[in-house]
Amino acid sequence: MPVSLRHRLLWWLLLPLAAVVCASGMMSYRTAQTTADLMQDNALVSSARIIGEDIDWEDGDVSVQIPPAALELFESEERDNVFYRVETGGHRLLSGTPDLPFPRKPSHVPTPYDTTLADGRSVRAVAYVRDLYDSGRTEQVTVIVAKTEASRDALIGQLLRPHLFGEVLTLLLAMLFVYLGLTFELRPLMQLKDDVAGRNPSQLEPIRADRLHFELRPIVDAINQCVARMREQATVQRQFISDAAHQLRTPLTLIDAQIQFARQRNTADAPLVEALAGMQRSSRRMSRLTDKLLLLAQAESATPSAVRGCVDLVAVIASVLEELIVFAQSRHIDLGAELDDALYVSGDETLTTALVTNLVDNALRYTQPGGCVTVVARRSETAVRLQVIDNGPGIPAHARARVFERFYRVSNGTEGTGLGLAIVREIAHRQGGSISLDAGEGGVGLIASVDLRLGRAGPASGPFDVDSRRAA
Repeated sequence: MPVSLRHRLLWWLLLPLAAVVCASGMMSYRTAQTTADLMQDNALVSSARIIGEDIDWEDGDVSVQIPPAALELFESEERDNVFYRVETGGHRLLSGTPDLPFPRKPSHVPTPYDTTLADGRSVRAVAYVRDLYDSGRTEQVTVIVAKTEASRDALIGQLLRPHLFGEVLTLLLAMLFVYLGLTFELRPLMQLKDDVAGRNPSQLEPIRADRLHFELRPIVDAINQCVARMREQATVQRQFISDAAHQLRTPLTLIDAQIQFARQRNTADAPLVEALAGMQRSSRRMSRLTDKLLLLAQAESATPSAVRGCVDLVAVIASVLEELIVFAQSRHIDLGAELDDALYVSGDETLTTALVTNLVDNALRYTQPGGCVTVVARRSETAVRLQVIDNGPGIPAHARARVFERFYRVSNGTEGTGLGLAIVREIAHRQGGSISLDAGEGGVGLIASVDLRLGRAGPASGPFDVDSRRAA
């Protein structure tokens, strides 16, 4: 399963931050707890001292009066239960709850401690010992004040809640800003991915690294070095094909001329005449293959600047039809065109002519004698659609994707090189267009559609005047 770099970086940044927030939360809790304990103990000490101050001698005996102020200190919304116990050194209870536990070592200094009542309730208590003097007598009185801890727990919550809210908000904001920061900072990497993924297989230009981070540039440099080696190898291969095709054209032309001369000689040897005719057909087929290879090499080696011109598509189609009209008449095929006016496309004129020629030639070769081939060109707001429509046998749906492969032929019964549609697709892609094949009307024939980008000389929109031209 692929792992997201953004998510991994996010985890590496947020996990330490979350740990810091947790540690800060624990410290805040300890601080709130210490503060609440201190306030509670101070209240208990104050209450114990107030009670202790009201212990006095009366008729030679110790007496105590619990002032209301001693208990009013503990009033709160939580309604804590308050307990007290006043006892003399002889364990004589003067006032309060008799089962309120004593501390281990009562002293004259108020001593806070935690204890548990007989019913199991936990309380916080303070105890201190006061000496009473009267006529040479000394009496020790122990004062204990205790309370339940509901108000103390509530105070901890009040002190802790703002801190926790701020820390959680800080964590959430950090997550948001870190995620947005990673998204923006990784955008050049995503653009690099789109650039590489959207390239044509034959587009071997180096990748621009000027907008990438310093850490990513070595990767792009390595990719560019690989692309440079691939481009060099592809250039050598295309150059070899081009040179080989050039070298073959001259001897093939001579062979064809010699065969033609031999056929013109009077001979009564019928097998020889038939052999010479077969040799001439093979020679001309090899010549066409050589021309196709040259054209394919030219299409593959076309630079981006070479296909950014403006081509008059109407003029190109007219010239192609003029060249192929004799071939169409020899096969008794009705060849015509239905064109909009002022059709300008972006591309190279030579390559565009080769594209139209291969489409029409392919339709004429595979359409049965007496058939019909029509070239249709229509302009839309952003493109020009060129269609070559025939009523021939068509191409089965399962084979339409493979006919763009080099040297692939649907049928071996017709002379052809198997390179025509491969050349058309290569030229269309080089000029920013696309090609598709569909069945004709009623499932009869084939419609080859090529979408080409509008040229600058052609208006992007406007009323369309259909000019139907027929050449037969």
